[in-house]
Amino acid sequence: MEQKKQLKLALPKGSLEEATIKLFEKAGYNIKLAERSYYPKIDDPEIDCVLVRGQEIPRYVAEGIIDCGFSGEDWVLESKAEVVEVANLDYTKNKIGKAKWVLAVPENSNIKSVKDLQGKIVSTELVEISKDYFRKHKVMADIRFSWGATEMKPPRFADAIIEIIDTGTTLKTHNLKIIDVIMESATKFIANKKSWKDNWKKEKIKNLAMLLTGALAAEDRVGVMMHVSAKNLKKAVKLLPAMKKPTITKIIGENYYDLLTVAGKREIRELIPKLKKIGCTGIVEFPLNKIVK
Repeated sequence: MEQKKQLKLALPKGSLEEATIKLFEKAGYNIKLAERSYYPKIDDPEIDCVLVRGQEIPRYVAEGIIDCGFSGEDWVLESKAEVVEVANLDYTKNKIGKAKWVLAVPENSNIKSVKDLQGKIVSTELVEISKDYFRKHKVMADIRFSWGATEMKPPRFADAIIEIIDTGTTLKTHNLKIIDVIMESATKFIANKKSWKDNWKKEKIKNLAMLLTGALAAEDRVGVMMHVSAKNLKKAVKLLPAMKKPTITKIIGENYYDLLTVAGKREIRELIPKLKKIGCTGIVEFPLNKIVK
């Protein structure tokens, strides 16, 4: 009897957990997680899920314990894991985009730049990348691993910290100021090199990446459709976003056209009144689940 093929997939436990599960839902997958369980159920019998700390996923993928998973670019570089980078997914726990690792000190500190940290204590979870950063600046600092709550370390336990931020609110709450940005980090969908050579697994991984990338691309966009008369068609097309030509359909028996296009969520609020002003009617805005290029 042929053994059932399954893809071993690691989802990030922690800050990216909720955002990743929501992205899967937009991509068409339903993931259920029982309380205190590390083994989510997904409505695809060909995928076997496990929740793992994002910091550990690159190593487990590189070792082949799991076939593929999600981790920050920071942890891929920090662990020096040899993996296949399948897709770049720019999202954090709170927003679309990248997170930043920053060098921060107390608001009232005399430390103004990295050069002022010679011989000082710096607390961080990102030890190896931080060491590289200080070597690049030719500064000898005492880099100490932080087990968490890094933002509370200065000034009693450290002179400065290197910490990841999303909005920066936590640093402000602890009266810390940023004096440099170390790196930006996107979420990476990574795969084991041996798994990538397996035709079935590679196809499964690529299809999953396509759906997730499409779901992320649709996150900050909406669809918009409308009717426009032939005399106002050129005016309407000129107003529409330049990144993508609209779909134009002639309405049978009438001197009118249907226009269909995609626009950003922020620009649509300014676009609809302008379209209405030039005579567009029946304007409908609708949500998008995926944009697959």
